[in-house]
Amino acid sequence: MHILVTGNMGYVGSVLVETIRENLTGATITGLDNGYFASCLTRTPAVMPETLLDRQLFYDVRDLGENIFENVDAVIHLSAVSNDPMGNLYKKATDEINHQSSLNIAKEAKNAGVQKFVFASSCSVYGQAESASRTEDSEVNPLTPYARSKVEAEEGLRDLADPDFHVTCLRFATACGPSPRLRLDLVLNDFVTDALVNGNITILSDGSPWRPLIDVRDMGKALVWAAAFQNASQPFSLFNAGCNDWNFQVRDLAFEVQKVLGGTEVSINSEAAPDKRSYKVDFSRFAEAAGGFAPEREISETISALRELLVSFEFEEKDFRGSDLIRLRYLDKLIGKGLLDEGLRWG
Repeated sequence: MHILVTGNMGYVGSVLVETIRENLTGATITGLDNGYFASCLTRTPAVMPETLLDRQLFYDVRDLGENIFENVDAVIHLSAVSNDPMGNLYKKATDEINHQSSLNIAKEAKNAGVQKFVFASSCSVYGQAESASRTEDSEVNPLTPYARSKVEAEEGLRDLADPDFHVTCLRFATACGPSPRLRLDLVLNDFVTDALVNGNITILSDGSPWRPLIDVRDMGKALVWAAAFQNASQPFSLFNAGCNDWNFQVRDLAFEVQKVLGGTEVSINSEAAPDKRSYKVDFSRFAEAAGGFAPEREISETISALRELLVSFEFEEKDFRGSDLIRLRYLDKLIGKGLLDEGLRWG
Protein backbone atom coordinates (compact mmCIF):
# COMPACT_ATOMS: atom_id res chain seq x y z
CA MET A 1 0.00 0.00 0.00
CA HIS A 2 1.35 3.41 -0.99
CA ILE A 3 0.22 6.22 1.34
CA LEU A 4 0.88 9.90 0.72
CA VAL A 5 0.73 12.06 3.87
CA THR A 6 0.38 15.81 3.46
CA GLY A 7 1.57 17.88 6.40
CA ASN A 8 3.82 15.06 7.56
CA MET A 9 6.32 17.44 9.19
CA GLY A 10 3.85 18.86 11.69
CA TYR A 11 2.74 17.94 15.21
CA VAL A 12 0.37 15.16 14.12
CA GLY A 13 2.17 14.11 10.94
CA SER A 14 5.43 13.39 12.76
CA VAL A 15 3.61 10.87 14.97
CA LEU A 16 1.50 9.48 12.12
CA VAL A 17 4.54 8.47 10.07
CA GLU A 18 5.80 6.41 13.00
CA THR A 19 2.33 4.89 13.48
CA ILE A 20 2.09 3.83 9.84
CA ARG A 21 5.47 2.13 10.04
CA GLU A 22 4.47 0.31 13.24
CA ASN A 23 1.12 -0.91 11.89
CA LEU A 24 1.38 -1.36 8.11
CA THR A 25 4.24 -3.69 7.30
CA GLY A 26 5.64 -3.08 3.85
CA ALA A 27 3.79 0.18 3.23
CA THR A 28 5.36 2.78 0.99
CA ILE A 29 5.10 6.24 2.58
CA THR A 30 5.54 9.55 0.79
CA GLY A 31 5.50 12.77 2.77
CA LEU A 32 4.50 16.15 1.35
CA ASP A 33 5.12 19.33 3.32
CA ASN A 34 6.33 22.88 2.79
CA GLY A 35 8.59 22.72 5.83
CA TYR A 36 7.25 25.55 8.01
CA PHE A 37 8.02 23.59 11.18
CA ALA A 38 10.70 21.19 9.94
CA SER A 39 13.28 22.52 12.40
CA CYS A 40 10.94 22.47 15.44
CA LEU A 41 12.19 19.11 16.71
CA THR A 42 11.55 18.47 20.39
CA ARG A 43 12.80 14.93 20.88
CA THR A 44 16.24 14.06 22.22
CA PRO A 45 18.15 12.85 20.31
CA ALA A 46 16.64 14.96 17.50
CA VAL A 47 16.06 12.17 14.99
CA MET A 48 13.87 13.39 12.15
CA PRO A 49 10.70 11.29 11.71
CA GLU A 50 11.21 11.67 7.96
CA THR A 51 13.94 9.02 8.12
CA LEU A 52 11.04 6.54 8.17
CA LEU A 53 9.72 7.73 4.81
CA ASP A 54 10.41 6.32 1.39
CA ARG A 55 10.23 9.80 -0.12
CA GLN A 56 9.86 13.39 1.07
CA LEU A 57 8.37 16.04 -1.23
CA PHE A 58 8.54 19.75 -0.47
CA TYR A 59 5.57 21.66 -1.87
CA ASP A 60 3.14 24.33 -0.82
CA VAL A 61 -0.24 22.60 -1.15
CA ARG A 62 -1.38 25.62 -3.17
CA ASP A 63 1.28 24.90 -5.83
CA LEU A 64 1.60 21.19 -6.41
CA GLY A 65 3.88 19.66 -9.01
CA GLU A 66 3.02 17.00 -11.57
CA ASN A 67 2.68 13.25 -11.05
CA ILE A 68 2.61 13.56 -7.26
CA PHE A 69 -0.20 11.02 -6.90
CA GLU A 70 1.11 8.48 -9.39
CA ASN A 71 0.82 4.94 -7.96
CA VAL A 72 -0.62 6.27 -4.66
CA ASP A 73 -3.38 4.17 -3.09
CA ALA A 74 -4.43 6.50 -0.25
CA VAL A 75 -3.94 10.15 0.69
CA ILE A 76 -4.02 11.23 4.34
CA HIS A 77 -4.49 14.98 4.20
CA LEU A 78 -3.26 16.82 7.29
CA SER A 79 -1.89 20.04 5.76
CA ALA A 80 -3.65 23.04 7.29
CA VAL A 81 -3.32 26.37 9.02
CA SER A 82 -3.88 24.56 12.23
CA ASN A 83 -5.73 26.59 14.85
CA ASP A 84 -8.01 29.54 15.58
CA PRO A 85 -5.35 32.19 16.37
CA MET A 86 -3.53 31.54 13.09
CA GLY A 87 -6.79 31.34 11.20
CA ASN A 88 -7.98 34.66 12.64
CA LEU A 89 -4.76 36.42 11.68
CA TYR A 90 -4.27 34.79 8.27
CA LYS A 91 -7.85 34.45 7.02
CA LYS A 92 -7.05 34.39 3.30
CA ALA A 93 -4.28 31.83 3.62
CA THR A 94 -6.50 29.71 5.87
CA ASP A 95 -9.21 29.54 3.22
CA GLU A 96 -6.67 28.88 0.46
CA ILE A 97 -4.87 26.11 2.34
CA ASN A 98 -7.55 24.48 4.46
CA HIS A 99 -10.49 24.71 2.07
CA GLN A 100 -9.54 25.39 -1.55
CA SER A 101 -6.30 23.39 -1.61
CA SER A 102 -7.92 20.44 0.14
CA LEU A 103 -10.43 20.19 -2.69
CA ASN A 104 -7.78 20.70 -5.38
CA ILE A 105 -5.62 17.95 -3.87
CA ALA A 106 -8.61 15.61 -3.71
CA LYS A 107 -9.49 16.33 -7.35
CA GLU A 108 -5.92 15.67 -8.51
CA ALA A 109 -5.74 12.50 -6.44
CA LYS A 110 -9.04 11.29 -7.86
CA ASN A 111 -7.95 12.01 -11.43
CA ALA A 112 -4.74 10.07 -10.79
CA GLY A 113 -6.66 6.99 -9.71
CA VAL A 114 -6.18 7.26 -5.93
CA GLN A 115 -8.89 5.17 -4.30
CA LYS A 116 -8.94 6.54 -0.74
CA PHE A 117 -8.81 10.09 0.65
CA VAL A 118 -8.72 10.75 4.41
CA PHE A 119 -9.36 14.32 5.58
CA ALA A 120 -8.38 15.54 9.04
CA SER A 121 -11.25 17.77 10.11
CA SER A 122 -12.08 19.10 13.56
CA CYS A 123 -14.77 19.01 16.24
CA SER A 124 -14.39 22.79 16.36
CA VAL A 125 -16.99 22.86 13.58
CA TYR A 126 -19.60 22.50 16.35
CA GLY A 127 -18.65 25.87 17.84
CA GLN A 128 -21.03 26.59 20.70
CA ALA A 129 -23.22 23.67 21.70
CA GLU A 130 -24.36 23.81 25.30
CA SER A 131 -27.02 21.08 25.08
CA ALA A 132 -26.60 17.41 24.24
CA SER A 133 -23.36 15.95 22.90
CA ARG A 134 -22.85 16.65 19.22
CA THR A 135 -23.18 13.75 16.80
CA GLU A 136 -22.22 13.65 13.14
CA ASP A 137 -25.83 14.52 12.33
CA SER A 138 -25.89 17.63 14.53
CA GLU A 139 -25.93 21.07 12.98
CA VAL A 140 -22.51 22.65 12.68
CA ASN A 141 -21.86 26.11 14.09
CA PRO A 142 -18.35 27.22 13.04
CA LEU A 143 -17.34 30.37 14.92
CA THR A 144 -13.89 31.01 13.40
CA PRO A 145 -12.22 31.08 9.96
CA TYR A 146 -10.42 27.85 10.86
CA ALA A 147 -13.64 26.02 11.71
CA ARG A 148 -15.43 27.41 8.64
CA SER A 149 -12.61 26.25 6.38
CA LYS A 150 -13.04 22.70 7.70
CA VAL A 151 -16.81 22.75 7.12
CA GLU A 152 -16.39 24.04 3.57
CA ALA A 153 -13.76 21.40 2.79
CA GLU A 154 -16.01 18.63 4.11
CA GLU A 155 -18.88 19.83 1.92
CA GLY A 156 -16.72 19.89 -1.19
CA LEU A 157 -15.26 16.46 -0.48
CA ARG A 158 -18.73 15.00 -0.10
CA ASP A 159 -19.46 16.06 -3.69
CA LEU A 160 -16.23 14.48 -4.97
CA ALA A 161 -16.76 11.07 -3.38
CA ASP A 162 -17.93 8.21 -5.61
CA PRO A 163 -17.62 4.40 -5.71
CA ASP A 164 -14.08 4.68 -7.11
CA PHE A 165 -12.96 7.46 -4.75
CA HIS A 166 -13.86 6.89 -1.11
CA VAL A 167 -13.56 9.85 1.25
CA THR A 168 -13.43 9.62 5.05
CA CYS A 169 -13.55 12.80 7.13
CA LEU A 170 -12.44 12.53 10.74
CA ARG A 171 -13.64 15.36 12.98
CA PHE A 172 -10.91 15.14 15.58
CA ALA A 173 -11.16 16.14 19.20
CA THR A 174 -8.52 18.63 20.41
CA ALA A 175 -5.08 17.06 20.10
CA CYS A 176 -2.75 16.60 23.05
CA GLY A 177 0.30 14.62 24.03
CA PRO A 178 3.98 14.37 23.10
CA SER A 179 5.29 14.50 19.55
CA PRO A 180 8.71 14.81 17.89
CA ARG A 181 7.45 18.29 16.91
CA LEU A 182 5.59 19.35 20.04
CA ARG A 183 3.03 22.17 20.04
CA LEU A 184 2.21 24.09 23.20
CA ASP A 185 -0.76 26.02 21.75
CA LEU A 186 -3.16 23.22 22.73
CA VAL A 187 -5.09 23.32 25.98
CA LEU A 188 -3.69 20.29 27.80
CA ASN A 189 -0.15 20.81 26.50
CA ASP A 190 -0.38 24.43 27.69
CA PHE A 191 -1.53 23.42 31.17
CA VAL A 192 1.21 20.81 31.61
CA THR A 193 3.90 23.26 30.48
CA ASP A 194 2.59 26.03 32.73
CA ALA A 195 2.57 23.68 35.69
CA LEU A 196 6.07 22.40 34.97
CA VAL A 197 7.90 25.67 34.31
CA ASN A 198 5.86 28.11 36.42
CA GLY A 199 4.32 25.97 39.13
CA ASN A 200 0.83 27.20 38.37
CA ILE A 201 -1.93 26.94 35.78
CA THR A 202 -3.65 30.15 34.79
CA ILE A 203 -7.06 29.74 33.15
CA LEU A 204 -8.02 32.98 31.41
CA SER A 205 -11.69 32.00 31.09
CA ASP A 206 -14.09 30.82 33.79
CA GLY A 207 -13.05 27.24 33.04
CA SER A 208 -16.55 26.07 32.16
CA PRO A 209 -16.24 25.31 28.40
CA TRP A 210 -16.30 21.68 27.33
CA ARG A 211 -13.52 20.24 25.18
CA PRO A 212 -13.13 16.74 23.83
CA LEU A 213 -9.48 15.62 23.73
CA ILE A 214 -7.53 12.94 21.89
CA ASP A 215 -3.92 11.88 22.37
CA VAL A 216 -1.90 12.46 19.21
CA ARG A 217 -0.92 8.78 19.15
CA ASP A 218 -4.60 7.86 19.02
CA MET A 219 -5.00 10.32 16.14
CA GLY A 220 -2.34 8.34 14.30
CA LYS A 221 -4.18 5.07 14.97
CA ALA A 222 -7.45 6.59 13.74
CA LEU A 223 -5.87 7.88 10.54
CA VAL A 224 -4.29 4.52 9.75
CA TRP A 225 -7.67 2.86 10.32
CA ALA A 226 -9.40 5.41 8.07
CA ALA A 227 -6.92 4.80 5.24
CA ALA A 228 -8.16 1.21 5.06
CA PHE A 229 -11.83 1.80 5.91
CA GLN A 230 -14.34 1.13 3.15
CA ASN A 231 -18.13 1.35 3.17
CA ALA A 232 -19.24 -0.22 -0.09
CA SER A 233 -22.65 1.43 0.01
CA GLN A 234 -21.45 4.87 1.08
CA PRO A 235 -18.38 6.44 -0.58
CA PHE A 236 -18.40 9.43 1.80
CA SER A 237 -18.03 8.76 5.53
CA LEU A 238 -17.93 11.23 8.41
CA PHE A 239 -16.87 10.40 11.97
CA ASN A 240 -16.27 12.29 15.16
CA ALA A 241 -12.85 10.90 16.10
CA GLY A 242 -12.17 10.54 19.79
CA CYS A 243 -13.61 8.86 22.87
CA ASN A 244 -16.69 9.68 24.96
CA ASP A 245 -14.69 9.43 28.20
CA TRP A 246 -12.35 12.18 27.03
CA ASN A 247 -14.90 15.02 27.12
CA PHE A 248 -13.66 17.48 29.78
CA GLN A 249 -14.47 20.90 31.09
CA VAL A 250 -11.38 23.11 30.90
CA ARG A 251 -11.17 23.59 34.68
CA ASP A 252 -11.31 19.81 35.24
CA LEU A 253 -8.36 19.38 32.88
CA ALA A 254 -6.38 21.85 34.98
CA PHE A 255 -7.20 19.96 38.16
CA GLU A 256 -6.22 16.67 36.49
CA VAL A 257 -2.80 18.16 35.67
CA GLN A 258 -2.53 19.43 39.24
CA LYS A 259 -3.26 15.94 40.57
CA VAL A 260 -0.68 14.24 38.34
CA LEU A 261 2.15 16.75 38.61
CA GLY A 262 1.62 18.00 42.16
CA GLY A 263 2.84 21.28 43.64
CA THR A 264 0.75 23.28 41.19
CA GLU A 265 -1.70 26.08 41.86
CA VAL A 266 -4.72 26.55 39.63
CA SER A 267 -5.98 30.08 39.02
CA ILE A 268 -9.41 30.53 37.42
CA ASN A 269 -10.76 33.90 36.33
CA SER A 270 -14.25 33.46 37.74
CA GLU A 271 -15.32 36.89 36.48
CA ALA A 272 -14.44 36.16 32.85
CA ALA A 273 -17.17 35.54 30.30
CA PRO A 274 -17.37 31.89 29.23
CA ASP A 275 -15.55 30.98 26.03
CA LYS A 276 -18.18 30.63 23.29
CA ARG A 277 -16.32 27.62 21.88
CA SER A 278 -17.82 24.91 24.06
CA TYR A 279 -19.04 21.51 22.92
CA LYS A 280 -19.34 17.94 24.13
CA VAL A 281 -19.07 15.35 21.39
CA ASP A 282 -20.50 11.88 20.93
CA PHE A 283 -17.95 9.44 19.46
CA SER A 284 -20.18 6.36 19.44
CA ARG A 285 -20.36 6.01 15.65
CA PHE A 286 -16.58 6.02 15.39
CA ALA A 287 -16.18 3.48 18.20
CA GLU A 288 -18.62 1.12 16.50
CA ALA A 289 -17.06 1.43 13.04
CA ALA A 290 -13.48 1.16 14.33
CA GLY A 291 -14.04 -1.98 16.37
CA GLY A 292 -14.48 -0.41 19.80
CA PHE A 293 -11.75 2.19 19.40
CA ALA A 294 -10.35 3.13 22.81
CA PRO A 295 -7.54 5.48 23.91
CA GLU A 296 -4.08 3.95 24.14
CA ARG A 297 -3.44 5.95 27.33
CA GLU A 298 -5.38 7.34 30.27
CA ILE A 299 -5.41 11.14 30.44
CA SER A 300 -3.06 10.93 33.43
CA GLU A 301 -0.57 8.96 31.33
CA THR A 302 -0.68 11.56 28.56
CA ILE A 303 0.04 14.27 31.15
CA SER A 304 3.01 12.28 32.51
CA ALA A 305 4.33 11.64 28.98
CA LEU A 306 4.18 15.37 28.21
CA ARG A 307 6.13 16.15 31.38
CA GLU A 308 8.75 13.55 30.50
CA LEU A 309 9.22 15.00 27.01
CA LEU A 310 9.56 18.57 28.28
CA VAL A 311 12.08 17.49 30.91
CA SER A 312 14.03 15.43 28.35
CA PHE A 313 14.95 18.48 26.27
CA GLU A 314 15.26 20.76 29.32
CA PHE A 315 12.45 23.11 28.41
CA GLU A 316 12.37 25.87 31.03
CA GLU A 317 10.99 28.95 29.23
CA LYS A 318 8.67 30.62 31.73
CA ASP A 319 7.22 32.78 28.94
CA PHE A 320 6.54 29.65 26.92
CA ARG A 321 3.55 31.22 25.13
CA GLY A 322 6.09 33.40 23.32
CA SER A 323 8.35 30.50 22.39
CA ASP A 324 8.96 28.74 19.09
CA LEU A 325 6.67 25.92 20.26
CA ILE A 326 3.67 28.18 19.73
CA ARG A 327 2.89 27.83 16.04
CA LEU A 328 1.65 31.40 15.54
CA ARG A 329 4.78 32.82 17.21
CA TYR A 330 7.00 30.70 14.99
CA LEU A 331 5.22 31.84 11.82
CA ASP A 332 5.58 35.44 13.00
CA LYS A 333 9.30 34.81 13.48
CA LEU A 334 9.66 33.48 9.93
CA ILE A 335 7.75 36.48 8.56
CA GLY A 336 9.82 38.90 10.64
CA LYS A 337 13.00 37.45 9.14
CA GLY A 338 11.59 37.82 5.63
CA LEU A 339 11.49 34.07 5.08
CA LEU A 340 7.68 33.98 4.74
CA ASP A 341 5.41 36.64 3.30
CA GLU A 342 2.06 37.69 4.75
CA GLY A 343 0.32 35.14 2.57
CA LEU A 344 2.36 32.38 4.27
CA ARG A 345 4.41 31.67 1.18
CA TRP A 346 8.17 31.23 1.30
CA GLY A 347 9.89 34.45 0.28
